[in-house]
This record gives sequence, structure tokens and C-alpha cells, in this order.
Amino acid sequence: MPDFTPRVFSGIQPSGGLTLGNYLGAMKRFVDMQNDGAYETIYCMVDLHAITTWQDPAKLVAATRELCAGFIATGIDPEKSILFNQSQVAEHAQLGWIFSCVARMGWMQRMTQWKDKAGKNAQNASLGLFGYPALMAADILIYHATHVPVGEDQKQHLELTRDIAIKFNNDYGVEFFPVTEPVIEGAATRVMSLRDGSKKMSKSDPSDASRINLTDDADAIAQKIRKARTDPKPLPSDLEGLEDRPEARNLVNIYAALADTSPEAVIRDHAGQQFSTFKPSLADLAVAKLAPISTEMQRLTADPAEIDRLLARGAQRARALAEPVLKRTYEIVGMVGA
Repeated sequence: MPDFTPRVFSGIQPSGGLTLGNYLGAMKRFVDMQNDGAYETIYCMVDLHAITTWQDPAKLVAATRELCAGFIATGIDPEKSILFNQSQVAEHAQLGWIFSCVARMGWMQRMTQWKDKAGKNAQNASLGLFGYPALMAADILIYHATHVPVGEDQKQHLELTRDIAIKFNNDYGVEFFPVTEPVIEGAATRVMSLRDGSKKMSKSDPSDASRINLTDDADAIAQKIRKARTDPKPLPSDLEGLEDRPEARNLVNIYAALADTSPEAVIRDHAGQQFSTFKPSLADLAVAKLAPISTEMQRLTADPAEIDRLLARGAQRARALAEPVLKRTYEIVGMVGA
């Protein structure tokens, strides 16, 4: 396998309502990888994926701009990283079709997210929802990305990306696409609901108290932390003491991720504390870290023309990388005039 430029790609759907889970599970790590200096970093608003289920067009436009503002407010520098929305770079969809012809139906049917999202109504789900892991593979491989920071819930899709790369290379006798490595790390790669520690924090939860939105002001952030569900026991002296205490474990993980430390260190520093003491400390930390993000997002979204300009510039930079990869893919497959 040839040496590929160390390159990170990841994307988030612009479906509105960024949460603490998006920040700790994805965006914070995106910023860390950008600032690490070891990688070229490419981050994307995957609006083509968003429309696998119906979206109100006006809301999709607003959500895409809000997501762009969220990326920048959390620390993504459009000069250091390439930041764009997927639909502005046609090579994603073009390579996605090639990969739809490489991937197998059985692979798609095994995807747990397909089963979860389609449920018993699979016959009425869109073809795009069924096949979108092939487009996700194209999102990654059109840039020959070597690393993708993902949450546990996307690990299976990245494994499919690896399968597609391997099958394409084997089918055509080339070593063209890298076998991308997942990056799954951090104390809070999966942030849970503040009202139910067994469920992932979600913007679709009917209870706004279940999540911290990146648009929440300082008072809302502090209030939600203080009202987060816990149990009557104090914090234990070691991590094993958090077993079967999902709400307690969630708050410890959130503290660790916000403080750039480990859950073990949080337990060591707060062992024996009641939650009436621990939650105010966590609230102060969350406000210090998140309130500036909310303020900056408000400033950015007030100037949609500037956001559109930044996205257009990002798309131009992304196409400069994507075009030669697609051209060579067409040549390998046997497309005349590629």
C-alpha cells in the first residue's frame, strides 16, 4: 500500500440543534486533530445525508449555516482546516455511485443504523437511507482520508468504508484507496441524556432538559446540570463504583471531557462528594467552556453572507483534492474520456 498523506475527514448532518454530545463526541476532537499538526483536516456538513429523510428546505439552509457557525465557534479555523458543505462538491455523489456498485446488498442490510432508522417501515424508507453508507465511504475516500474520528455508533459504517476500499482495490488490482483507520477515544465519545443515563443525548428528545444545546446561555447550562438526574449515593473512590450507575458515570465523563482529564482523575479529586456538591462544580466548568461557544455562534449566524462565503471557499479547496481522485477512479474503472 502506498504512503498516503495523513489526512482526517469527518462530517456532521445539518439537521439542526447542536448539543453537548456533538461537541464532546465530535467537534472537540476535530479541533484537537486540527491543532495537533500531524494531519491535514477536512470537515464537512453532510447535507446530502440529511435529505435521506425529508427536510424542510428553509430549515435545512438555516441548519447548515448554524452547523458551520458551530464548527467555527468550537475552534475549527477555516484557514487551517477545509470546511464546506457536501453538496457543493459533486465528486462526493459521483464517487458514491461507483461505491454503490462495489458495495453488496448484504453489507447494507447488516447496518444496525439502517435497521434502527427504518424499523418496521423499511418498505417506505428512502433508497438513500438504505445506501447512504456507500456515500459515507465516498465522503471519506474522495480525499484519501487516512483517519476518521467517529463515535461508537458510526464504527460499523467506517468498517464498511474499509471493506469498500479493500474490495475496490482487489477488484481492479490497484492500491489506490487507503484502508481508513477509525479514531475512537476520549472520556465522552458517547454523551448520554441528562434525564436518562441509558439513552444517548439527542436533539430529538422531547425534553429540552435532557440535553445541553450549544445555543444555550450560561443560566440554561447551569440549570440543566444542576437538575440532571442522579442517584442518592456519593461519588465512589474508583471507577468500578460507577457500574450500574449510568447517570453518575455520564456526569463524571462529561466533567472529564470538559476538563481535558480522565474519569479516573475526576473520581480521585471528587471521591465521596455528594452530587449536591459535584454538580455545581460541573455547572461552573460547563458554563466556562460552553457559554463562549454560544455567544460566538450567535455572532456568526447574524451574518449568513459571511458563512456562505466561507463555505464556498472551503468547497473550492475541497474540490482541488477531490477532482484528481475522481478522475483516477474513473480511469481505473474504465470510463472513457476520464
